Amino acid sequence: MADGAHMDNRSLLQKADLALADLLTGGGLLVPAQAQRFIRILIEESKILGMATVKPMRSPKELIEKIRFGSRIMRAAQENTALAAADRSKPDLSKVELDAKECKAEVDLNNSVLEDSIERDELRQTIMQLMGEAISRDIEELVVRGDTASADPYLALFDGLLKAATSNVVNAGAVTTTKSVFRDMLKTMPTAFLRNRQMMRFFTSNDSEIDYRDSISDRATAAGDNALSSAAPVGYSGIPVVDVPLFPENLGGGLNQTNIILTDPKNINVGVWRQIRIETDKDIRKGVLIIVATMRLDFKYAEETAVVKATAVKVS
Repeated sequence: MADGAHMDNRSLLQKADLALADLLTGGGLLVPAQAQRFIRILIEESKILGMATVKPMRSPKELIEKIRFGSRIMRAAQENTALAAADRSKPDLSKVELDAKECKAEVDLNNSVLEDSIERDELRQTIMQLMGEAISRDIEELVVRGDTASADPYLALFDGLLKAATSNVVNAGAVTTTKSVFRDMLKTMPTAFLRNRQMMRFFTSNDSEIDYRDSISDRATAAGDNALSSAAPVGYSGIPVVDVPLFPENLGGGLNQTNIILTDPKNINVGVWRQIRIETDKDIRKGVLIIVATMRLDFKYAEETAVVKATAVKVS
């Protein structure tokens, strides 16, 4: 390659490195405001994170405190008489620990990408946005499909919302998504958690949502016409059905099944350790800028018994 071309590449990469330099403080750690902005990008680009409780963690380990009264606390009273000791109530106290696991992304940017971005003087914003979108997608995959028994080292970081839902399970019997599946899931949800039914959501795969929408459209009603011709959300018993692209559709022996999760989205807790690191390096000979993003995160249900999972849901 000619010396002039080497100089052009070197100059271009130096400009790119300089444009990214103001992202970095303390050896590549994003300052709190930058980290918050990066987390907001992750949330905005993800269906699950946009509804879940996303917690910026102050340390790699953090506890979620839980407190609730799970049974009746009112008693019949007698005037001027305290309740007997056996009639007095105490809240149910428990804790869930978020233990952030480390994951990393390495991105190589060649000259053509850098030229386009530098000419618009928007490299920093472009990199942050594109990396945020891609990382958000990958985090959602981990939160949904994480399984410590997985052969994929990334998915094996922790159990995601499908694997972690074990207390209330409905076997759909290899049928497509219809109102009967949702009915059985609602009946399986412990009564104590149904008081806030309007806050709940059914989460499932794209094809599963389409199958349910199609089953509604079979009815000769205005709602049936709407389900077929409109992109408006569909639901059951006042609970919206949310299609999540990263829900698997290759489960079961025939590799044509998916799952459905019923819960309050705020019960889905994703912790992101706020020390997010973004560092750069460059390979002058190849004309490539290397960007490495490192972060730590974890997922837990705040109350796993407030989750119902349907299995063996066929996708047509």
